[in-house]
Amino acid sequence: MKVDGIPTRTIRSVRGGEAIEIIDQTLLPYRYEKRVLSDWRDCVEAIDSMRVRGAPLIGITGAWAVVLATREDPSNAALIRAAERIQGVRPTAVNLSWAVQRMLTALLPREPALRFEAAVKLAETMTQEDVMCSRAIGEAGAAVITKLYQELRRPLNILTHCNAGWLATVDYGTALAPVYFAFERGIPLHVWVDETRPRNQGLLTAWELGQQGVPHTIIADNAGGHLMQHGDVDAVIVGADRITRRGDVANKIGTYLKALAAKDNDVPFYVAAPSSTIDWKLTDGKREIEIENRSAAEVLSVRGLDHTGHDISVQIASPDESAANPAFDVTHNRFVTGIITERGVFAPTELAAGFQDVIAHAL
Repeated sequence: MKVDGIPTRTIRSVRGGEAIEIIDQTLLPYRYEKRVLSDWRDCVEAIDSMRVRGAPLIGITGAWAVVLATREDPSNAALIRAAERIQGVRPTAVNLSWAVQRMLTALLPREPALRFEAAVKLAETMTQEDVMCSRAIGEAGAAVITKLYQELRRPLNILTHCNAGWLATVDYGTALAPVYFAFERGIPLHVWVDETRPRNQGLLTAWELGQQGVPHTIIADNAGGHLMQHGDVDAVIVGADRITRRGDVANKIGTYLKALAAKDNDVPFYVAAPSSTIDWKLTDGKREIEIENRSAAEVLSVRGLDHTGHDISVQIASPDESAANPAFDVTHNRFVTGIITERGVFAPTELAAGFQDVIAHAL
């Protein structure tokens, strides 16, 4: 995708894998800056602070964190210790543990002296795989949008929640990839962008849609149901942080409420995610998916620009107030119209049938 007309990816290796360069997403949409990370602990901090965010990108960052850990100390004990800390920093997004375990599986059988070169090669492969996976999701989802346009024969309104665009992956995105592909092919569309409190990832969605010239409007999180009631939403497309074998979906807090509203108003509700986001060992999302609880400070403050254009954080409640901050919720498969993957679009209950070869290796 492009930033100011320049093709850009969210992450890349530098100096032959001795460091990585990321976009610091905590500064967006007010400032666009890149940051170089040369220590695996910096990668952990970047994931924890959400300098990088989005399940696929978290996974790829975790893979590169293992590369940097291997460079520091390629011994078994050091790698295993580092891997435990890396994959534990954000527990809900399964892509992180998937990527770290894939790296360890490839590295531990090798001699320590050979591990760094192998780690760099595998992380580069995984990075490019993520790009191609997002492209395939974009193609499959664009076909869904095109079919909907052919049925309605008018400009489409698509609602999304959180940010599942290219900023959440290496490139192209998950939920927004179909939007970008359809828009490039001339399908007239407009995106309703949930602000997505408390981290306001909707501002990232609006920023990247603006960079690509896609018409969009930011709305308060609670406005989605109203828009659906009045026929102003033709489809909902969201991303995911973990999907169970039967198609239950964990995604950014507030997704479940969008799914309920969509069901009540006969609006199709799609989830776009790579197969690396599917946890084939889990069945019941509500009971089995661990939900990350983040700092109360995220709820009790809001970030923006002051009258001079400076980026500031403002306290919106008394300092002695308590707040709960679950970062994700789970949407049962009965509310999901289809799951858009790199292999096509599946009904939730048909997901496992489309990935039998993957399941055989995962279990």
